[in-house]
Amino acid sequence: MSWSDVFILLGTLLVCALALWLLQHFVPHRKRESHNDVAGFIFAAVGVMYAVLLAFVVIAVWQNLDSARQTTFKEADALAGVYWISRELPLPMGSQLEHNTLEYARTVQDTEWPLMSQHRSSPQATQLVYAMRSEVLGFTPADARQQVLFEHAVTHVEDLASERRARLTEVDDSVPPILWVALIAGGLLTVGFTYLFGLSNTVAHGLMVLTLTALVVVSLLLVKEMDFPFTGVTRVEPTAFEVFLSRLPPPR
Repeated sequence: MSWSDVFILLGTLLVCALALWLLQHFVPHRKRESHNDVAGFIFAAVGVMYAVLLAFVVIAVWQNLDSARQTTFKEADALAGVYWISRELPLPMGSQLEHNTLEYARTVQDTEWPLMSQHRSSPQATQLVYAMRSEVLGFTPADARQQVLFEHAVTHVEDLASERRARLTEVDDSVPPILWVALIAGGLLTVGFTYLFGLSNTVAHGLMVLTLTALVVVSLLLVKEMDFPFTGVTRVEPTAFEVFLSRLPPPR
């Protein structure tokens, strides 16, 4: 949780506490106690509906996050396939293809990953994919063994390009604005219902209201942090490319 999230949480709790104090001052609990039974039934229904909505959104953003993480590993696996085949291809084409795979991994890890937090991509990484595709498709096999390597290389390059497109598409995966409206409005309604109850113990009432408010706000902040897969405290890291680069054999 970032400092801005902490300030949002504390500010919301302060506003709710002030609102409750004003309510107790202008509408004493004695005037609200008669509505406790009816308000309790309605509050139970509102709370369940909001919990279902919130759970649905949290599960959806978590699935988006997990999908983005899996996409990065599939992309790195396809890149590794191109790399290992390049070491079996004849020079100078194999050497150049090997160099481009390593350059692509480093560019994605060091340059493109920070850009994705700004919803951008690296033109250099895109050009490297184009170069690898051109090198593979421009290769003419000389025997049956090279024909097999060529076919596998084409498959891996196409998988690499496909997974890269998927990753760049997932950069902009987010909760639709209409769902944010529903989440915020539902949170306000759920917390607002607690003000209708009248309790003689103001401290106990205040603790109940603030506890529920904190739970709702923390849940919304969690959704915000997971909203974009490559930003926030839960962001996907370039672990797959780091593993690939850390386990390379000596250059041939």
